[in-house]
Amino acid sequence: MVTRAVESPSNGFDTRWRKAKALAERELPTTEDTEDFGRALADELQAGDMVILDGPLGAGKTALTRGIAAGLGVRGRVTSPTFIIAREHKAGERSGHAPVPMVHVDAYRLGTGPRALDELDALDLDTDLDSAVVVVEWGEGLVEHLTARYLMVRMRREPESDVRTVTWEWVG
Repeated sequence: MVTRAVESPSNGFDTRWRKAKALAERELPTTEDTEDFGRALADELQAGDMVILDGPLGAGKTALTRGIAAGLGVRGRVTSPTFIIAREHKAGERSGHAPVPMVHVDAYRLGTGPRALDELDALDLDTDLDSAVVVVEWGEGLVEHLTARYLMVRMRREPESDVRTVTWEWVG
C-alpha cells in the first residue's frame, strides 16, 4: 500500500508518519528539497534510531543525510564517509528537542558476506545506537539486525533529471 505524505505548513509533511506502518512516498525535485526533507525527518528522530538509506549512486543519499544532520543540529560538515566508513558528528543545538549526535556510515565499501559483517562489527554501531541517530548509506541487507526497529528510506533518481522520488517506512 502506498500513501502520499500529508502536507503540513510546519515541515512539509504530517509528522504522524513516525508511528505509521504504511509506506509513504514523496517527490524531491531539487537537492534543496532533499535536504529540507531530511530536516523534516530529523524532527522525528531521537537517540537510538537507525535510518537506512538505499538508492543508486547520485540518488541523493548524502544530501538527505546533510538535511538530517542540519535538523538534528549536529556540528561539523557532513560529507560522504566512503573512505573512512563512519564519521561521528557531535550533538549541537536542536530546537525543541534534546541534543543528539549522529553517526554517518557509508557501507558501500564493506562489500558482502562474512568480511562485510566483520568490518561492520568492528564499527561497534550497536553501541552508538543507544546514544545517537545512526544513518547508514548502502546499509540494506547489512545492518537491519542491529536494531528491532529502523527507518528504511529508498531513493530513486529519474533518468536525465534531478528529480528524486523517496519512499520511507518504519520497519519492525
